[in-house]
Amino acid sequence: MTDLEMQAMRTSAGEATQLLKNLANEDRLLLLCQMVDGEKCVSDFEALLDIRQPTLSQQLGVLRNAGLVNTRRDGKRIYYSLASDEVKQVLSLLYMLYCPVDLSKANPPKETEYAN
Repeated sequence: MTDLEMQAMRTSAGEATQLLKNLANEDRLLLLCQMVDGEKCVSDFEALLDIRQPTLSQQLGVLRNAGLVNTRRDGKRIYYSLASDEVKQVLSLLYMLYCPVDLSKANPPKETEYAN
């Protein structure tokens, strides 16, 4: 590996580390997961998650400062959305690995399994 390749790898590792640090908080991870399907405002998050408003504001600020979310103002409401496809891809992988699925739809039994 050349010095240039190693430097590029180190830079990428630093970026990945920062992303993982921001995902390593349960509230922030839940907030980001809710944004996979589209933008949400604070009242949406309050209705979906059991997180109090002061905590929501604090964690959304952390995500905004980290560049993981975009904001859009509409009147008094601020809407939050994912800032990059990379974040969405990481969240999709985490969802696939850790979130429950409906097992009856995931692997329907074969007819031969009922034969006995």
